[in-house]
Amino acid sequence: MPVPLSVLQSLPLLASLPQVTIAHLAQQAVEVSFAKREVVLHKASVPSSLCFLLEGRLQGVDFTMDDREVGLYFINPGDYFGEVAVIDGSTQPEFVTAVAKSKVVLISRALIKPILFGSPKLAELLCLRLAVRLREVAAQRRILGLANPLQRVCAQLDLLSASVAGQVKVRNAPTHQELAIMINVSRETVTRVFQLLQGRGIVERDGNDLRIDEPDVLRNTASGQPLAAL
Repeated sequence: MPVPLSVLQSLPLLASLPQVTIAHLAQQAVEVSFAKREVVLHKASVPSSLCFLLEGRLQGVDFTMDDREVGLYFINPGDYFGEVAVIDGSTQPEFVTAVAKSKVVLISRALIKPILFGSPKLAELLCLRLAVRLREVAAQRRILGLANPLQRVCAQLDLLSASVAGQVKVRNAPTHQELAIMINVSRETVTRVFQLLQGRGIVERDGNDLRIDEPDVLRNTASGQPLAAL
């Protein structure tokens, strides 16, 4: 069944395309639902589509040589993914799994690639997105090199945070388990760190978000400054 035109028009990557182009894409696009913990893209597969998340939340994950799961990044509604394989025609570099019940729109590589590269604006958006992802990966590697779990949790929260209406928040904050696999510690360790941070008034849950009430303290702790000295 074709995807409604309004759905594709709401996607930031496609919003600037002419309506006739979006209408053509909508006729060919496919919507797929995924259950929580279901694999959306398999590592080493050859994806045939560029994917857009409509609802839910996804996470890019991989495994170390000794089979430990490592979280790489999150995908939120409106984001696209699978673009690396679409661009170079090679295999998917990591797994993408659903961390919540999700809906995804698929647009075939054969259809979308000429449009992406035929539009300077879309090509620029792709390049900027890849640059952001490279910077995130570099930051993630630095976090994994930190000396202790407290630093790692604080650094990861700082990386995920953004200013929202005058407050610093982690929007749609990840679960303790999701954080744990991103920084290579146990879920129990993350829970203990959160208890410490909340007890010191540094962070606080705010619905689905995490509010950072003391962003400077969080950043200083990530850099190795003892909490007792703050």
